[in-house]
Amino acid sequence: MRRWLPLVILASAQFVMVLDSSVMNVSISQIVADLNTTVTGVQGAITMYTLVMAAFMLVGAKLGDIWGRDRAFGVGLAVYGLGSAITSISPNLPVLLFGWSLIEGLGAVLVIPAIAALTAANYEGKERAFAYGMIGGAAGAAIAAGPLIGGWVTTTFSWRYVFVGEVVVVIAILIVHRRMKRARKPEHAPKLDFGGAALSALALGLIVFGILKSSIWGWIKPIAAPTIAGHEITPFGFSLVPLLIIVGFVVLGCFMAWEERRERLGKSTLLDRTLLKIEAMRGGLSSLCAQQLILMGTFFVLPVYLQVVLGFDAFETGKRLFPMSISMLAAALTGPKLAARFAPRAVVQVGLGAMAIAALVLVGTIDVRLNGTAFAVSLIFFGVGAGLLISQLGNVIMSSAPQEQTNEAGGLQGTAQNLGASLGTALIGSVLLLGLLNGFNSRIEQNPAVPADVKTQIAAATENGIQIVTTEQAHQALLDAGATPAEADAVTADYGDAQLEALKTAMLAVALLAVVAFWFTRRLPGRA
Repeated sequence: MRRWLPLVILASAQFVMVLDSSVMNVSISQIVADLNTTVTGVQGAITMYTLVMAAFMLVGAKLGDIWGRDRAFGVGLAVYGLGSAITSISPNLPVLLFGWSLIEGLGAVLVIPAIAALTAANYEGKERAFAYGMIGGAAGAAIAAGPLIGGWVTTTFSWRYVFVGEVVVVIAILIVHRRMKRARKPEHAPKLDFGGAALSALALGLIVFGILKSSIWGWIKPIAAPTIAGHEITPFGFSLVPLLIIVGFVVLGCFMAWEERRERLGKSTLLDRTLLKIEAMRGGLSSLCAQQLILMGTFFVLPVYLQVVLGFDAFETGKRLFPMSISMLAAALTGPKLAARFAPRAVVQVGLGAMAIAALVLVGTIDVRLNGTAFAVSLIFFGVGAGLLISQLGNVIMSSAPQEQTNEAGGLQGTAQNLGASLGTALIGSVLLLGLLNGFNSRIEQNPAVPADVKTQIAAATENGIQIVTTEQAHQALLDAGATPAEADAVTADYGDAQLEALKTAMLAVALLAVVAFWFTRRLPGRA
């Protein structure tokens, strides 16, 4: 048992780092009510949490090289615990954004790269391969168990107790983590590349922020353009979103040029670009980003369907998602054995195929009444596919890097993982909200039961976007606004139909992304 204590410590840390997002997704309704905010606001908090990690993960990895992995691991856990404590007492959305999205995110960027390096320091040979597999399994278990844990705690007590529990776990890990074998600190510690850190964070921030705001500002045609001093910001008559994304990629190019220049001058860089020249590394990182995009996009859509459309509480939502949790965990644990026989590329491709098929089946099951059997079977297939990917990609990334660069490889892995997660929540959330807005307005415009003056009022009310609420809440809001019962019934029916259609479109987008992700698997190892 003493031999495997470091693995228990590292796997526990990995579990806590991944748990938050899946807990938040099933607790959306309760958080919205508790903090008097909106689904869009919570979506923004979920996206900002993963965005902070994606933007600063390379900085966290480099600080691990400068301070030493052990110190970075301990400091990161302490910061993460502080963020969890602040989150647990959040009175409103801004404090939640500060405690969870910012402070916890900054703690995670120190911990996640250090986990990879400390695993390499404590285990060798087959034990190291097994340890990496278990670390990946812990991440899968967190994603899988999050809905059930978060649902039960939220329904029975409060979503806040999940974060109180995290503080307790973090304290326990801090007490025992010194029993691990320490990673060797470089003789000549590098210096932090502040310019590279700023450029990388700005680039990733602009790209994801642009995608996040697309549901409000529109992709091409402006919906609710931002204003400065009363003037709408619409470059050349278009939405600001594509400009933000394009500028983000330009800044990303500047970051790569900056790193190349520092290499030529013999200065410390934020990123060792030689790692990106390793084919298996590139394939693993791009596939991991796609996996997280698909997974977190799905974990945003399904809780909205179960809670807003079907009216389930957080615990019922967790129970309905439990088949996915079990199958994901089982596949994550059996995946390494399959890879030893059929090769990582084949296992990942089978996983993506299962996820694409499951997403298509889910499109057909979304209705005002839950088709329990078809819903559960499709979730099982989706979980198997996600578990197979989880079991392979972390091992592929870490095993393709030289041993002395495990910390940097861990930073790249964390960046890809959290960039994909933030893009998944933002992109699929944008598809859902825009689909709801356009579908609702289109139905209202064509509905003869809705008077012309009501159509005008609705068009004005939705000019700046639309909120996801239950049909009961929408009906009551219409009555409060002075609509007659007949008018409220007609508008609510259109809103409910638009909601279902938008959810189906979002799941169809997930299926399409799973198919597109096959392109990234071509660089994965094709031999067992």
